Amino acid sequence: MEAAASASSPMLVLLALSVALLVFHIGLQGMLATKELGSTWNAGPRDDAREPAGKLAGRAARASANYRETYPAFVALALALAIAGDASGWGLIGAWLWFVARLAYIPLYLAGIPYIRSIVWLVALAGLAIMAGVIVL
Repeated sequence: MEAAASASSPMLVLLALSVALLVFHIGLQGMLATKELGSTWNAGPRDDAREPAGKLAGRAARASANYRETYPAFVALALALAIAGDASGWGLIGAWLWFVARLAYIPLYLAGIPYIRSIVWLVALAGLAIMAGVIVL
């Protein structure tokens, strides 16, 4: 019974959603690169180290890399909160803040919107800080 209760933890749901967002990043990046370089490049070994030169494909690649920079911290903090049994309250608020900000970051980056994109990144970082604060305090 306890395993069933932990499987429905809101933090574990957010972890699953974060994986979906990771897959979305990878798919978007791949789709835009393939659109520019062709399916032969995508299916091949990519030995020639060609990279997409277009703005949109480059932005998608950088947004994906940026996501992957904070993603391990999110996973670690979310798991720690789930294991500690504190998957609600401020920890959950911080996790949702991180997730929603990371979701909003994608179109802002693709559109090339400065400053607001940076603020959204800081909001995501604040979400991680809240999660860490719940664990430490």
